[in-house]
Amino acid sequence: MREYHLQLVGFGNVGRAFARLLESKREWLKREFDCDTLIVGIATGSHGIAINPRGLDWRKAIELLEKGQSITPLSAVTPPVSAIEMIHALPADFMFENSPVNHHSGQPALDHLTAALEAGMHAVTANKGPVVYGFTELTRLAAQKNRRFLFESAVMDGAPIFSLFRGPLPAVELRGFTGILNSCTNLLLEMMEEGKSFDEALEFGRSIGITETDPSADIDGWDAAIKVAALSTVLMGIPLTPTLVDRTGIRGITPAMMAEAKAQGERWKLVCSAHRTESGLTARVAPGRVKPSSPLYSINGTSSFVQFETDVLPGLGILESNPGPETTAYGLLADMINALRNG
Repeated sequence: MREYHLQLVGFGNVGRAFARLLESKREWLKREFDCDTLIVGIATGSHGIAINPRGLDWRKAIELLEKGQSITPLSAVTPPVSAIEMIHALPADFMFENSPVNHHSGQPALDHLTAALEAGMHAVTANKGPVVYGFTELTRLAAQKNRRFLFESAVMDGAPIFSLFRGPLPAVELRGFTGILNSCTNLLLEMMEEGKSFDEALEFGRSIGITETDPSADIDGWDAAIKVAALSTVLMGIPLTPTLVDRTGIRGITPAMMAEAKAQGERWKLVCSAHRTESGLTARVAPGRVKPSSPLYSINGTSSFVQFETDVLPGLGILESNPGPETTAYGLLADMINALRNG
């Protein structure tokens, strides 16, 4: 039986959900691929790094982190001082990169993935930044090393968006897409429909963990813009960064605007879109009123939706209902399995 060694860079909610999911799928992996997995390295942003070539006690790592303690005591040897040093120092088959996204450069995730591929590992990420800022270079490097750079969870968590176009839809020309790609703003707008003020909705979002301490990436449209850029770059073959997306967030939406839309039977949504035109690509993130006839109208809570317009399938849509860390973790697992299937 083949044993695959894994490194995890970032061990927040998604990384922990991934470790648990791996354990729950252990027997399936043995049955389908005659393989087992071993987590040999974990690097966190502020709670230390631990490595053990014979396997780390990831359950103990979760226990320590939930107490706010460092995982460094779990290391079998002197731990590296950085994630990059861990990647270089510790042989592994896969590196899973789940550090916080940088909307403006893709770093340090971009360097982590580059280092992993150069070290001969498959590189898997849920991070949108390196997909936007390093897709071409990382894909080329992966091919040179006979490894895979995969990122299914970068947009809409575990929904099979990138792999859908990679395999089941051959010879399709993607002409554009429209959707709701930021779950946080979708929930906030829904709460404002129900009579909450913007600040009240934002505070509720913080209380349930859907917004960061600084929520500007969501409410100012940066998260949605980088997702538009990722889909354009990978699926349409048109490299795009968030700064090139015509971007407007939801700060300007007032209770009066909400009431007016509701009176007309419409809803406000943060609409994401990109379309090929005769003059090039138009990409936009902006609040818009949608009618009941729109597929965006019924997207509630933290759900996401995207509708693709192709030359042969004019209205192919994918809906993901109320995702969480577990769905993002599934995207990471699916990438690993696809790498195993393709050797």
